[in-house]
Amino acid sequence: SPIMVEKIFEVIRNVSAQGITILLVEQNAKLALEAAHRGYVMESGLITMNGNAKDMLNDPRVKAAYLGEG
Repeated sequence: SPIMVEKIFEVIRNVSAQGITILLVEQNAKLALEAAHRGYVMESGLITMNGNAKDMLNDPRVKAAYLGEG
């Protein structure tokens, strides 16, 4: 349910704003990267990319493979 997803991410953002670290594993890469400070891409159990989440949102490789853009 999109409404429930938004409520969950609202809670995640509020908890993060309190300085609490959260490990989030999420299929919706765009929503996860928008809420995160850092992002990691795993393929076959290996971390293949990582960095600032906002930078990853603009990375052409991430856009093409995970955000359905480009």
